[in-house]
Amino acid sequence: MTGKIKSLNAGYGFIKSETGQEVFFHKSSLEDCVFEWLRVGQRVRFNMEDSPKGVRAACVVAVD
Repeated sequence: MTGKIKSLNAGYGFIKSETGQEVFFHKSSLEDCVFEWLRVGQRVRFNMEDSPKGVRAACVVAVD
């Protein structure tokens, strides 16, 4: 899936997917990018996975 970073906090954030769903991600889910380099509005590619607290983004990669 692809989407854009909606918000960033201390070590985690939310992605708004193409379908409009907001998806949580943790900095440990990032691949080939550094959390501190991400910015709100940046496009990302990610997978969705179930977690004990609901759906979250995994394998998050910056697209641009």
